[in-house]
Amino acid sequence: MKVRTATCHCGAVELRVTLAPGGLATARRCDCSFCRRRGAAAVTAPLDGVEVVKGGAHLALYQWGTCTARHYFCKVCGIYTHHRRRSNPDEYGVNAGCLEGVNPRELEPIAWVDGVTHPSDR
Repeated sequence: MKVRTATCHCGAVELRVTLAPGGLATARRCDCSFCRRRGAAAVTAPLDGVEVVKGGAHLALYQWGTCTARHYFCKVCGIYTHHRRRSNPDEYGVNAGCLEGVNPRELEPIAWVDGVTHPSDR
């Protein structure tokens, strides 16, 4: 698999990312209360497919509800970089817009997943 670089807007955080099979075609958006406000398309990476290369101290963590999902963003510029998924805690969702050379607009149409009625909320 191709190794990609992902950065926040200011460059304080840099990730080395190896996407899951399907690569950029795994892009999707979630309609849960948090993701629909964030609006970013996420691509899939396995847990061992994301490495913080630079700026780990600049990453902040946001969690709520079940605290299964772990959303990371840069404390300097505020950009969401990646999250450990609630739908599959063995995966990361990586902000497609943070991947070097990727314009999420070119990935359209991007599928939406139902995060509003997630099974763990029942």
